[in-house]
Amino acid sequence: MAAVSMRARLVAVTLTSLLVAGCGMLNDPVKERWESRTEFSRCGEVSLDQGEEMRKQAAREIACLQRALKNGESAELKVAYPTVEGDPIREYYRLTPQGRLEVYTDSTDDQYSDQKWSFAECYTPEWLAEISCDR
Repeated sequence: MAAVSMRARLVAVTLTSLLVAGCGMLNDPVKERWESRTEFSRCGEVSLDQGEEMRKQAAREIACLQRALKNGESAELKVAYPTVEGDPIREYYRLTPQGRLEVYTDSTDDQYSDQKWSFAECYTPEWLAEISCDR
């Protein structure tokens, strides 16, 4: 009986150690950077369906970012769209007062990706029709 109890404790300690170690590996520095950011004024949220184009579905939101760029202001825009397989991707565009465009991409729900967050930025964005940065 004592051997079973000792074995159960050993298994519990081992599983707890693995869980704690695993939690440390689950931290995503890009996600943490996004979550700890200073929020900018919002240009809204856009949800695209399969095959829809940003410039057609988000003209008002793109105009908001264009105004912010022209006026040297900051702004944010959230865009959600499906992958070819239908998994959701979320992108967050941040225009800084210095005219830098930051793009945070949340691919955690895309089963065919690395399921991580990624980050790109450009200092002279040319995204007035299509929002993008060279990655």
